[in-house]
Amino acid sequence: MTTVLAIDQGTSGTKAVVVGADGEVLALSEVTVRPTYLPGGGVEHDPDAVLDSVLRAGRVAVNTANVDVDVVTLANQGETVLAWDPDTGRPLSNMIVWQDRRSESICAELREHADDIAARTGLVLDPYFSAPKQAWLRREITTEGVVTTSDSWLLHRLTGEFVTDASTASRSLVVDLDEVSWDPGLLALFGLADERMPSILACDDVAGSTTAFGASAAVGGLVVDQQAALVAQACLRPGEAKCTFGTGAFLLANTGREAVRSTAGLASSVAWQQGGRTTYCLDGQVYTAASAVQWLERLTFIDTAADLDRVAADDSHGVLCVPALAGLAAPWWRPDATATFSGMTLSTGSEHLVRAVLEGIAAQVAELARAMAGDLERPLQRLRVDGGLTRSRVLMQAVADLMRIRVDVYPSSHATPLGAAALARCAVTPGLALEDAIIPWTPVQTYEPQWSDDRAEEFSARWRTVAEAHA
Repeated sequence: MTTVLAIDQGTSGTKAVVVGADGEVLALSEVTVRPTYLPGGGVEHDPDAVLDSVLRAGRVAVNTANVDVDVVTLANQGETVLAWDPDTGRPLSNMIVWQDRRSESICAELREHADDIAARTGLVLDPYFSAPKQAWLRREITTEGVVTTSDSWLLHRLTGEFVTDASTASRSLVVDLDEVSWDPGLLALFGLADERMPSILACDDVAGSTTAFGASAAVGGLVVDQQAALVAQACLRPGEAKCTFGTGAFLLANTGREAVRSTAGLASSVAWQQGGRTTYCLDGQVYTAASAVQWLERLTFIDTAADLDRVAADDSHGVLCVPALAGLAAPWWRPDATATFSGMTLSTGSEHLVRAVLEGIAAQVAELARAMAGDLERPLQRLRVDGGLTRSRVLMQAVADLMRIRVDVYPSSHATPLGAAALARCAVTPGLALEDAIIPWTPVQTYEPQWSDDRAEEFSARWRTVAEAHA
């Protein structure tokens, strides 16, 4: 009977959930952490603020639940990095967040190696991933200490160990995807050959123990946040897919034991390692989803995200939006792309712009699904969704209309910590199958396509033309 403290350390905050042995959420605590946006594409976190959010959220959740937890698990941002002193644990730099674009010059220098890097790692050469940001830190900030993803530092502060997990490591551009091990040639390519790299653990390994949240508890079940949500939504068979609508929108599809190399610019990564086996996934990213909604708030078109459906027009009246407020990811990979509206007239109002932004987010997800269908050699049959923006009926209906499939809304806003909790249970319960560790669920809402095939294709073609003109 395992009680888990699952910590989801994300871009805009840290969430801690205590999950009881029967899968019931016993307590929840959230602490906001705001990234700092800098000129030139910089996005940073204060490491001490992030660590404080992890400790505060975890302690409040455990105290509220009034239980001793058996195991602590951490789901992390995946590609956020920092430099730190391995002897003292002291940060030597700010955290460079996954959205940060300042390592673009490093990627440009390595462009002739892009095909080889993709073949070895399954990833596109882009500042989104870890190694370019690590190399940038070494060039621009400090040559001292170690430079790792944020999870390794947080885990060191909790356990004293120097580790990462297989899913996080696979997001680095310096891991052989088939072997799931650091690649010396790639490390040298990025100027990281002399770096001390953390040990790579399976997602159901026990990393160590911690007393940071009360009595001593094991620490295990480590995983990237998006892969954790894939677990929670029980996307355990090849072709099953989910999309999380958070700061960005992240579409992931299980590819089973095969590390598929995308022909359409999608990323291929470790979904999880569990039970001695590696499961892979394809994923694509929309950099601005909730962050685009926050932009609408700053423009005073809406007060909060809860206003989206009330304010959005029933029809955009021909207005199209490519909400590339932080560039375009797959399948374009244009960090310099900017947002655009088209089709506006004197009759266009803020309600049409709000509608166009939501349809633009949905259109990007649909483009990712189209690319994914080509790599999988079959279209997606169903999409499972989670995240705060799933509360918008307008957005979810647009996703169903443009993807032409059923959209099932996950019933909890805690998909990431619940997925990490399932892996944590596997870590401390030898022989437990992952499917038996996942909390069963049924959709809280289902959306079926309402547009005709012709209308959906006509919209997608017009939107694609605008996107490609600005990519």
